Amino acid sequence: MNKILVTALAISATAMLSAAPAMAQGKTLTISWWGFNGEKLESIILAPFRAQCGCEIVFETGNNGERLNKIQIRNGAGVDVAYFSDSYSQQGIEAGLFQKIDPAKLPNLAGIYDLAKDPQGGYGPAYSIGRVGIVYDEAKVTTPITSWNDLWREDLASSLTLPGITTTAGPMVVTKAGEHAGVDAFTDTDAAFAAVEELKPNVVKNYNTGSEMINLFSTGEVTAAIAQDFTLGQIQAAVPTVKWAELEEGSIATLNTVNIPTGAAEPELAYEFINFILSPEIQQQLAEQGVDAPVNTAVELTPEQAALWTYGADVIAGLQRVDYVKLNAAKGGWVDRWNEIFGM
Repeated sequence: MNKILVTALAISATAMLSAAPAMAQGKTLTISWWGFNGEKLESIILAPFRAQCGCEIVFETGNNGERLNKIQIRNGAGVDVAYFSDSYSQQGIEAGLFQKIDPAKLPNLAGIYDLAKDPQGGYGPAYSIGRVGIVYDEAKVTTPITSWNDLWREDLASSLTLPGITTTAGPMVVTKAGEHAGVDAFTDTDAAFAAVEELKPNVVKNYNTGSEMINLFSTGEVTAAIAQDFTLGQIQAAVPTVKWAELEEGSIATLNTVNIPTGAAEPELAYEFINFILSPEIQQQLAEQGVDAPVNTAVELTPEQAALWTYGADVIAGLQRVDYVKLNAAKGGWVDRWNEIFGM
């Protein structure tokens, strides 16, 4: 082989090597998520995933409703990976905005809890599991709260704060009021709201943000609340004697899901990303650093770490599920009835 040919081949090989990362970097993954814990997500997820895929990553941030509306306006386009709480992802599914998932492209599905694998009939998995339950200040509530029905106890008069009806947990108050009345809130709404009205003497105020609820505890205005578990650590930082109630009926599962929109420009890259965030290594770091509760069964936490999360097979097995098809259809009509009781 002559020198000219050897030199030409060497130049060609060098060009191919330099072109490979350029081609990978030409891909862009667009993620729609809340934008919380930005620095931690950058170090735990984004930096290592960029190194793995050789791609750029851009974001849309905002609350569930805002981001879902953007995807809907674009008919499922403009985003490759979409993070939503399960009530909103169900809305997206019903609107035809998300693709069904091919499990064969997500090998890490095999290592997550069954509840998280396919929570909504063939669409995206849950990457984190939370719960809605009751928290109370055991220094002031001397009889432990052990049931959803305890919310109606006379000793909790003027002591309780409820989530507003337009929050994630608000409509769950109505379903629990129905159970307290011995009815299904979806079929006997009158009886369910009669039970909500019976609860009113115990309610100081409805809250619409976690910080508002925490402030009510810290000022001593309330001693109990219906809350999501991710707020527990913040409440305890303000009032250390607040605890999570162990309810005989179980807490209510809340799932944060991740989906691929129908118009995703990079669906294969989206699969790679979703599989990445479900890996035991990433799930372990997210849980340890206080970002998200894990769904990967290989994650091992200390008792102190586990106390912050919905964690462990026994805890997850005891959770109740919400029928979001029914709930999303009903809650529009529930808002007016709720406001008649508690005011705007």
